[in-house]
Amino acid sequence: MELDFELVDGQTPLDEDEIEGLLISSISTRGELDEFEQLNIEKAYEWILSRTFTIEKVLTEKFVKELHRKMYSEIWRWAGDFRTTEKSIGCDPAVIGVELKNLIDDAKYWIDNQIFSDDEIAIRFSHRIVKIHCFSNGNGRHSRMIADLLIEKCFNKSSFSWGGNNLVKQGEARELYLKALRDADENEYAKLIEFARA
Repeated sequence: MELDFELVDGQTPLDEDEIEGLLISSISTRGELDEFEQLNIEKAYEWILSRTFTIEKVLTEKFVKELHRKMYSEIWRWAGDFRTTEKSIGCDPAVIGVELKNLIDDAKYWIDNQIFSDDEIAIRFSHRIVKIHCFSNGNGRHSRMIADLLIEKCFNKSSFSWGGNNLVKQGEARELYLKALRDADENEYAKLIEFARA
């Protein structure tokens, strides 16, 4: 399958096997893929809005995979499955499960012991899960959706705005977001929290 996928800064390329998992054969460009993915993501948001969630349900490997599947199952055959290939970001695929368990355990500790504010817990979780890079595609959008779910459904706070822009497309908002992520890589979360609330 031939796809004209121009990547913007911060996007991870897909390998040939991953591209073969595309379920819609008419997609040939990144723009078309983004549109179809957005439609599937909107259905995932509807699914979230129609349910109640607890910390115990959300902070599990099963739920992390289920959310990704809800977001991308109409587009990618491998939606909800951990990646099996190396990427320019993320841990070794063989230890994704271990790294995710460590993150979940850390998040439960932060919550139980009120280590950080609710906003910071959700943002730290989002940042760490995208660094693990559990899936072949959609990790950024998945990480933001899980942060939104945590803050709204589990902590009963107002939703994040994420700069009020489309962060998939190249632009000033994406650049600010990526810079805030790089600061968070250095354990400086203030700009990422500020961006999420901007």
